[in-house]
Amino acid sequence: MTSADSTAPDPSASADPTTQPDPWHTLHELLAAMDAEIERVYRERGIEGVRPRFAYPLIRLAHTGPLTIRELATSLGRSHSAISQTVTAMRKEDLVTSEPGPDARTRRIDLTERGRALVPFLEAEWRATHRTVAELDGEVPYAMTSVVEEVRKALERRTMRQRILDHIEEPSR
Repeated sequence: MTSADSTAPDPSASADPTTQPDPWHTLHELLAAMDAEIERVYRERGIEGVRPRFAYPLIRLAHTGPLTIRELATSLGRSHSAISQTVTAMRKEDLVTSEPGPDARTRRIDLTERGRALVPFLEAEWRATHRTVAELDGEVPYAMTSVVEEVRKALERRTMRQRILDHIEEPSR
């Protein structure tokens, strides 16, 4: 066999692919570090048990009133599963209540007194975070928001699935 022979076995195919550098790692690490910094702001203000991912649903509930998990997920553009998990975590921190909804399959989510009391601070942090992102966009050569939008557009032209299928080398059966 020659190196040009496409039937030659790929020596890296049997190696554990998770031992190779992960192109997603730095992005996940950056997002986790940014969330940790936001959470640190909360703790420094004496706000314990509140995660940055709670801000969006808590603020929305403060402005809409009680919603079902499905309604809340739809209004935030998030999956039902993600919001259900977030609501469970917020309930454990006494930020929301969950009452039976219009039928046996739904639950209406509302703010507790603690949740409602935190909303003004969370709204201030939300605005400050958005100003911070704008500031960062001005400091880096490629604005994060622009890069995200360009990646989104590229994925509209050719989906992630299509791109993966173009690169996948399935093992023989």
